[in-house]
Amino acid sequence: MNKTIITVVGKDTVGIIARVCTYLADNRINILDISQTIVQGYFNMMMIVDTGGVEKQFGDMADELVVLGEEIGVVIKCQKEEIFDKMHRI
Repeated sequence: MNKTIITVVGKDTVGIIARVCTYLADNRINILDISQTIVQGYFNMMMIVDTGGVEKQFGDMADELVVLGEEIGVVIKCQKEEIFDKMHRI
C-alpha cells in the first residue's frame, strides 16, 4: 500500500469535495481516511489515500492536484506518508 496525505485548504465553496473525490476515483486512488471541517467560512480537509493503483508518477499526480486546486480556488498539497511522518516527528 502506498499511503499519501492530501490536504485541501481554502475559502468554502460548493463542490470542493466532489471535485477532489472525482479526481481520486478517476485515477484509482482509494480514500482510507478523511477529515473535513469548515471554520468561519474556511474549508479544511485532510485525507489519507492509497495511491497503489495509480498509473502516473507521484509528481504528475501532485501537479495535477495543484492545478485542480487552482481551478476550484483552494490549495491542494500531497505528501507521501513517510515524508509526512518524518516532518511531524517530535
